[in-house]
Amino acid sequence: MSVKNLNSSGRRRHRLDMSGASPRRRRVQLRDAVRDLLSKGQKHILLNLGMSPTSTAPASVSWSAHSHAKNQGGELKLLNLTRKSTNLLQITKLYTVFDVKDDEASAIASFKK
Repeated sequence: MSVKNLNSSGRRRHRLDMSGASPRRRRVQLRDAVRDLLSKGQKHILLNLGMSPTSTAPASVSWSAHSHAKNQGGELKLLNLTRKSTNLLQITKLYTVFDVKDDEASAIASFKK
């Protein structure tokens, strides 16, 4: 997983790119990355899920990160969901909970000030 700083108009935003590691490792990495960003006062986080899920891991990982960010006064948005990820979120009704964006520009623009 990688963290990319997305700075625009003096606002700090971060994109977390999920790829590569096993679902268990992704959960731990994402949890740690979100906690680290929030502890540093970084409240705007994009979670790039441009990967094909093999289980419910993307939903559980996203839900955990979303809950933690919200509890800390932050915002977490999902970006680049695959068809399988979208279907999973719709079946579980989590699609209504998350702010899902198709492209990075619209996701960045949708963050509250």
